[in-house]
Amino acid sequence: MAASVVTLFQWRLNSLLLQENEILSGVKDQIGSLISQLDSVGSFTGDVGRILGRESCHGSWASELRGMLRQAEGFVDDFIIRAYGQTKKDRKDSIAEFGKELQNINSRVSEILNRRPRVETPPMQEEIQLFVRSNFVYDEEKETDLVSCMLNYIHLPYDLKLSLLFCRVFLGRYGGSKDGVVRVLVAAGLVQEKPGELMEDKAHEKIDKLISLRMIEEVKNDWDHFKVPSPYFGLSLGVIKAEEFFISSAESTIISPMARHVSFHDVDNTIPNTNSFLHSLFVFAKDGLSEASSDCLRNVLHNAKLLRVLDFKNTQLKSLPDEVGKLVHLRYLGVRHSNITMLPESISNRRNLQTLDIYWSGCEFELSNGVLNLAQLRHLKMFQPMNDNEVRVPQVRERRRGSYKYENSFFPCLESFSPPPLLQTLELQGRLIEVPLWLGSMENLTKLYMCYSHLSENPTTILHFLPNLKDLVMWHAYKGKRMEKEFFRAGGFPNLEYLEIASHVLVEWTEMEEGALPSLKSLCFRNCLELMVLPEGLQHVTTLRTLRLQAQEDLLRRLSPTGGLENYKIKHIPLVTYIGHTLSSPGFWRRLPLQ
Repeated sequence: MAASVVTLFQWRLNSLLLQENEILSGVKDQIGSLISQLDSVGSFTGDVGRILGRESCHGSWASELRGMLRQAEGFVDDFIIRAYGQTKKDRKDSIAEFGKELQNINSRVSEILNRRPRVETPPMQEEIQLFVRSNFVYDEEKETDLVSCMLNYIHLPYDLKLSLLFCRVFLGRYGGSKDGVVRVLVAAGLVQEKPGELMEDKAHEKIDKLISLRMIEEVKNDWDHFKVPSPYFGLSLGVIKAEEFFISSAESTIISPMARHVSFHDVDNTIPNTNSFLHSLFVFAKDGLSEASSDCLRNVLHNAKLLRVLDFKNTQLKSLPDEVGKLVHLRYLGVRHSNITMLPESISNRRNLQTLDIYWSGCEFELSNGVLNLAQLRHLKMFQPMNDNEVRVPQVRERRRGSYKYENSFFPCLESFSPPPLLQTLELQGRLIEVPLWLGSMENLTKLYMCYSHLSENPTTILHFLPNLKDLVMWHAYKGKRMEKEFFRAGGFPNLEYLEIASHVLVEWTEMEEGALPSLKSLCFRNCLELMVLPEGLQHVTTLRTLRLQAQEDLLRRLSPTGGLENYKIKHIPLVTYIGHTLSSPGFWRRLPLQ
């Protein structure tokens, strides 16, 4: 994937100019010149030829370019590692040396580009069929679909090709969350960083594009769960095997020296050693890691100093080796389903860390102030299912950007918790005595999930005037049977677009003031099986485009367009659906087939 390597290296250089402006101020011109030279590479078919097994001078040239850029990127990353630990004087000498090496890299890139061979012919149908037959058990009915999918893959932009392969590895056979993939794509450098743009938003766009192309699909009946469908799941494995430079399959214990992103699935006793150029390491254990594997992990991390993504699942590790705290480039650290209760204190020095995922980790997990004060930390994922476990979170006053998540089965005290002022996404999962007052001051909050709060008082009073809140999900957040106009007053929730309410006990929502929820586009009632009344005034919310209901059948009859006495409340909404039914255009309720 030489073309993809070129693109990612350019993004890496641009990102460094934004993040390490002080360190790189003396070599901006050399870096800018290198980025401009790489722009001239453009598109070429050598990558496709390599996957299909085509021998050509173009493929050899692409391999040479890929190898040279691998060395150049390693040199850049090594320089950043050295610069972090140097005095001002030593750093000045290192920058001078770095500038000279950048000039050499520019010269080598120019020399290789001058020898670029003629453009190859596009891959033939016969070549693609041969690739499919060599990687899959022959099935005449499936071959046509596989060939079609391979053509779709070939015509993808480079960044989407890499995103699809990453999804294949990260989601695995059983799938995972969309947000989880987004965080990994950002950390791995598969999203171009630009001033004024949130990289998570761009990553979501990539995933949405793959979904629209049906290369990723949502798992039915499982909220926020996605997977790479067949035949793309199998096809991407064939591409992975051919492209050892990008991802090395976990099916082999021999790791290519060219591999940058490696995954080990169903690890049992040992973790094979990897090369020193590794950028991403995924370890999915079958039944936890043995002591021998833990020792192997220490050796792996000692060698892989360039790691950006380190993700462990189901390892049952009791502690992380100190080597983790020495990974200067680390952006993503996941230790789901572990017995870890504390992170190495050296983690506090990892200034590039964006995501820390300690979901389902050991009892009484304690986070230090140093971890929470990390300047780039965007996503903190925590969850404990038992009431005798807890995650202790000290006060936080530092800035955060992006998504921060705190989950627990109960909250003994949240008033002392001071959230970062730039939080955009917050999920509170667990019982609350009352809504924390600090929620009303979170002006940058765009998404709020309140799950199983079981509040006895109106939870929206404090939230009314959050200026940027767009999504509000109240999943069993309120245990009252009745909602009145005080819940959503005129002028409140000025930018709220999505409102979801779930409650086993809610019977009626009596009234809304005219002018309430002025921006609402989607309203959803889930598991509201006792709900018998929609609010008077709903007809004035003219921005509504979708209404989803799971409620009493008597309510459905009263809302029916064929004589329903309360149809006037919803007749202005273009799409109204009921779980198992839909309000179709001819004007009657129709049952949807179960899928």
